[in-house]
Amino acid sequence: MEQNYNYKVVKQFAIATVVWGIIGMLVGVIIAAQLAWPALNFDIPWLTYGRLRPLHTNGVIFAFGISGLFATSYYVVQRTCQVRLFSDKLAAFTFWGWQAVILSAVVTLPMGLTRGKEYAELEWPITILIAVVWVSYAIVFFGTIIKRKVKHIYVANWFFGGYILAVTLLHVVNGMSMPATLTKSYSMYTGVQDAMIQWWYGHNAVGFILTAGYLGMVYYFIPKQAERPVYSYRLSIVHFWALIFTYMWAGPHHLHYTALPDWTQSLGMVFSLILLAPSWGGMINGIMTLSGAWHKLRTDPILKFMIVSLSFYGMATFEGPMMSIKTVNSLSHYTDWGIAHVHGGALGWVGFITMGSIYYLLPRLAGKTKMYSTRLVDLHFWVATIGVVLYIAAMWIAGVMQGLMWRAVNPDGTLTYTFVESVKATYPYYVVRFGGGALYLTGMLIMGYNTWKTLSGREVPATAIPELKAA
Repeated sequence: MEQNYNYKVVKQFAIATVVWGIIGMLVGVIIAAQLAWPALNFDIPWLTYGRLRPLHTNGVIFAFGISGLFATSYYVVQRTCQVRLFSDKLAAFTFWGWQAVILSAVVTLPMGLTRGKEYAELEWPITILIAVVWVSYAIVFFGTIIKRKVKHIYVANWFFGGYILAVTLLHVVNGMSMPATLTKSYSMYTGVQDAMIQWWYGHNAVGFILTAGYLGMVYYFIPKQAERPVYSYRLSIVHFWALIFTYMWAGPHHLHYTALPDWTQSLGMVFSLILLAPSWGGMINGIMTLSGAWHKLRTDPILKFMIVSLSFYGMATFEGPMMSIKTVNSLSHYTDWGIAHVHGGALGWVGFITMGSIYYLLPRLAGKTKMYSTRLVDLHFWVATIGVVLYIAAMWIAGVMQGLMWRAVNPDGTLTYTFVESVKATYPYYVVRFGGGALYLTGMLIMGYNTWKTLSGREVPATAIPELKAA
């Protein structure tokens, strides 16, 4: 194994990605089951939906998702800058510090210790630890870029760097709170201002963590796996700047028909619609990178993960702007259509590009030429794909049905359906959603087994591994 680069921290984060992916998705399947069969909380406070749901979202976004971003960004910045990470000790601190953040969430959220803000539930001592780890991450990443041996900064690093800077700003501003005790604090903002700050943060967590960060993976790992150059490097730069500028303004579309001023809601809608252009530009750029190499999809399941992820990215970034239109939002908001939208993005886009990238990394980090079983990677792809399709199709149908039932009125102006009737009608779709989630979790378990087998056993000579031989 080549010694010029720090692969230890990359390997640690790659393993953490797989482990936390299994745990976070398991919690998701449990709460999906609870929605279909409520008795499954066993009347235990720590197992109720309200306690486990934030644990699920934190687990899949911050534990699985960001561990994947740490692993890939640390790997990519070293490879493209041709230098070792800026500081091995600080990089190690980011790993152990981030695991401490995740374990703190695992303990506090089931106890009901929460700020009650979407994707920002963790109480103030943990919030401060996140800030410290994140600043350390920024120092390691940008320090590596500063000492690079290559004059050019590759576009993947622009996306990784943009996500790191934006998350710092978002986390600090939304995290402003007044501690009352060690385990309780109150937001510095009140009323609709608090809501506006929260969804500026919340939607940009989607925009910069769950979009910009993973586009960094797209621009490095798809060309690498396809053995083709990026289709249009100029488009990738336009994609970056257009996305970075536009995303910051889209948050108010979460607050249509609320106390937020109408002009602010409309501004969020307009910028959400504009977002369609850079998003689809990036999707097309990634898919067209396979020009002349489409035949590889027949035999390369890792490439299947990566390209299908872009298809889900395109679908989610079309659906999001459409749902931001006020007339559409009046039907979709507060329904399971929103759940379908976010999971199309999370399971299909974020999950698949992360899994594909980690599958690319694991054998190289283990000193092997390939994963233990390519057939298991292929099986994982198909099981997960069927799971995603079942999940989002069930929630799409349920969401539109709920919206139509809630707005249906009789000739005399009374509601046609009671709320409980809409809940009853949704039941079969919750069962299908549970089945889709269980399939997706099964795929992660397959990945876990494949990872364990790949990392165990003897290494092969570094000269036999293309990535290391070329360095």
